[in-house]
Amino acid sequence: MDLGLAGRVAVVPGATSGLGAAVVRALSSEGAHVAFGGRRVEPAARQAAELPSAVGIGVDITHPDGPRSLVNAATSRFGPVDVLVLNGGGPAPSTAAGMSAEDALEAVRLLVTGHIRLVEAVLPGMRERGWGRIIAIGSSGIQEPIAGLAASNVGRGALAGYLKTLAAEVAADGVTVNMVLPGRIETDRMKQVYGAVSERQGIPEQEVRDASRAEIPAGRFGTPEEFAAAVTFLAGAQASYITGEQLRCDGGLVRAY
Repeated sequence: MDLGLAGRVAVVPGATSGLGAAVVRALSSEGAHVAFGGRRVEPAARQAAELPSAVGIGVDITHPDGPRSLVNAATSRFGPVDVLVLNGGGPAPSTAAGMSAEDALEAVRLLVTGHIRLVEAVLPGMRERGWGRIIAIGSSGIQEPIAGLAASNVGRGALAGYLKTLAAEVAADGVTVNMVLPGRIETDRMKQVYGAVSERQGIPEQEVRDASRAEIPAGRFGTPEEFAAAVTFLAGAQASYITGEQLRCDGGLVRAY
């Protein structure tokens, strides 16, 4: 299937590892020009050099100037942005009972503020041209809060509310807004979470992993490439009538309809 992404310009923050890096590779394989960033300059530049048409920069999207600098890197090299993938690191594992108001503010800073600044930078052009894709990498915790990730649940839930509202406002302008919710995908972030659970419960990390895997109907963890394929489809031409949705990529983990 030709997704119609050849020549499109995509921006992906938080993309030097994990799900973000997999999305960059998937978009690039479809012929998109990709501008992406991460907090470390060297990995971003190295990854960009391995792709046919990409630029990677060191950027912190939680800094007020970070989102604009990433968008400027895209537009100066490739032209107006057609596809925006929202992604970034999440808060440290925490319980709700042990969470402070300051923790909540930090979750919003990490997971909401920078993403809204990115949307502000690209949305006017998308609406003017009558074509755009905004896709957020979320979490299954949006639909079924994850124990031990209270701050993440708060921040990602707030972003979901913003994007659902935005989707209805810009749908008539040819701009779609969706989220893809990863379940248990084999990434460094997942290892961090399981390490925290192991330490908190005083049991081996492998035992935590085995118990987690047993809860997934598919019987295994997902791969970053499987997740990236879902994001890339929503970025394509065929997904033009899909907006305001939350697509789960979780092997059947969340039991909600």
